[in-house]
Amino acid sequence: MMKLFHAWGSCSLASLIALEEAGADYELVVMSTRDGDQRKPEYLRVNPKGRVPALVTDHGVLTETPAILSYIPETHPAAGLLPVDAWARAQAHAFNSYLCATVHVAHAHKHRGYRWATEKSSFADMTAKVAENEIDCFRLIEDEMFEGPWVMGGDYSVCDGYLFTLFGWLQDDGVDPRQFRRLHEHSQRVGERPAVRKVLAEMAA
Repeated sequence: MMKLFHAWGSCSLASLIALEEAGADYELVVMSTRDGDQRKPEYLRVNPKGRVPALVTDHGVLTETPAILSYIPETHPAAGLLPVDAWARAQAHAFNSYLCATVHVAHAHKHRGYRWATEKSSFADMTAKVAENEIDCFRLIEDEMFEGPWVMGGDYSVCDGYLFTLFGWLQDDGVDPRQFRRLHEHSQRVGERPAVRKVLAEMAA
């Protein structure tokens, strides 16, 4: 059985959604990043990076959302969570990499400027830029990268749960998500999926 280390409000929601969509057998370990669980010695023995998600498998510990979102579909192929065609699958990985390397980083400047600077004035400057950067990211996704009705076109994939996760951060970052009509409708569709509804109900409990 796999074990997912997860924190509500974090990007690890995408991995949790993928496990549910795959019908995987897993154990969920809920952590509090606010309380610093990710920096405690017992977790650092699992993931020395001190971040979530971390997925414990029979082969070892897997970290980084794009890697986990590749592993789950590969080990549960019947769920059809990634395209079969090699080119389309590569495009899915490219999309998830963009979410990880660019979109998530744009959001992270809101609270974690200390990763890139030491002066508090720099933190404020980075925070002030968050909404603008996120708008640029999601405008590019809506206009150029999103096929519709799902990210990759006609079939749901792990890309959709990941996009749903990061798109859900916009309002708290001062961005009106409704300006992205297609992505806003997509978020509503994802939220109605049984696996996602189950996860969100657990979050609200």
